[in-house]
Amino acid sequence: MMEWWEAAIVMLGMVITLMAMCVPVAFAFLIANLVGAYIFMGGWIGIEQLAANTGEAVSSFVLVTVPMFVLMGNLFFHSGIALKIIETLDKSLRKAPGRLSYISVLCGTIFAALSGSNMANTAMMGSLLLPQMEARKYHRHMSIGPIIGSGGLALLIPPSTLAVLLGSIAQISIADLLLAGVVPGLVLALLYLATIWVQLRRGGDRVAPAYDVETVPTSEKIRLVCIYILPMSLVVFSVVGLILLGITTPSEAAAFGVLSVLFLSACYGRLNVPMIVKSLEGTLRVSVMVFFIIIASKTFSQVLAFSGATSGMIRWATGFELDAITMLLIMFAVLLVLGMFVDAISMMLLTIPIFFPIAQAIGFDPIWFALVMLLAIEMSGTTPPFGLLLFVMQGVAPRGTTYWTIAKAAVPYLLCDLILLVLLIAVPSLALWLPEMRF
Repeated sequence: MMEWWEAAIVMLGMVITLMAMCVPVAFAFLIANLVGAYIFMGGWIGIEQLAANTGEAVSSFVLVTVPMFVLMGNLFFHSGIALKIIETLDKSLRKAPGRLSYISVLCGTIFAALSGSNMANTAMMGSLLLPQMEARKYHRHMSIGPIIGSGGLALLIPPSTLAVLLGSIAQISIADLLLAGVVPGLVLALLYLATIWVQLRRGGDRVAPAYDVETVPTSEKIRLVCIYILPMSLVVFSVVGLILLGITTPSEAAAFGVLSVLFLSACYGRLNVPMIVKSLEGTLRVSVMVFFIIIASKTFSQVLAFSGATSGMIRWATGFELDAITMLLIMFAVLLVLGMFVDAISMMLLTIPIFFPIAQAIGFDPIWFALVMLLAIEMSGTTPPFGLLLFVMQGVAPRGTTYWTIAKAAVPYLLCDLILLVLLIAVPSLALWLPEMRF
């Protein structure tokens, strides 16, 4: 029988080796799980037991949330509602200094509450707002930075598909985790706005040149806000409000979210068959991938537990004379380092089976710890050298924009993330008070 650390090395080593050989993430874990089941669970009998468990991994009703949230985001983008929101905010902030930078954060916050995809947010805002900023000769840190920072808000502010995936793998309340991200996500958005204000105070017209704009009457601004911004609260209430009031489960709330986007699309005259087909195609692709990943992650956790690696790691980690905050910072740092080399989903698959048992042994609230993990994953998306959002931004940035220019523009927003981490450690109720209010 192997020692726990030998079993851990075998399992993690197989996954890392397969990923290095460019095997897709889900399949890398599935192959490692089959080999691990054969070694640690009694040969073919173990493989049969593992196969029997895969159905249970994805048969939970709560996982209906995943395709519903993905469909909601696809409908939102393909219907063109997102473009109308940007146009409305643009006209509402016509004379504000650095208004396009502020619009990036405001749109990122609204889109986060409507789509749940950080990559979609970043790509869309980069495509729509970056050309305008370039034409107005905004400095790159005033154009690229706010888009990258606010694009990541979708991981915290519900509906967050990654939060649903994390909650499912960690087997914690998805409803509580979605609610826990609301206040920290809004606080982070305010920190981003404050960062832009400070940069404008220091650079003025040099970093965000002023220019003449058409004056829009106040009555017209109010009309546009009432038509294109306020109705979005229907979607937010359908997802967050219904859960908070205890009227629906997360799965039912996600379905109401889809219905609300369909209703708004019909009201705006944008509901048509091609839009629905495109949305369903995108949803199918993403959902199949996510369910494969859930199967792989849950069976991976089972093999680790059966081999003794999980219990051994808990004993080893808690055997050090380190306080809880130091252990938290170590795990946070590990996530940041992993984020430099692997994508968010791979990070979750590798770390949740290890970190969550340790966090619970230390005494961390699982919902609070899950939110800290989401914050680390959000930061890793903009951390060089392989932050995924950095590559997304480079794909939509003007020709000649270097990778390191994008990375430097993201630094102030990474500092905002660290400030939020300090706030979450100092005031855990920042994340927990809204879940505690749920009926």
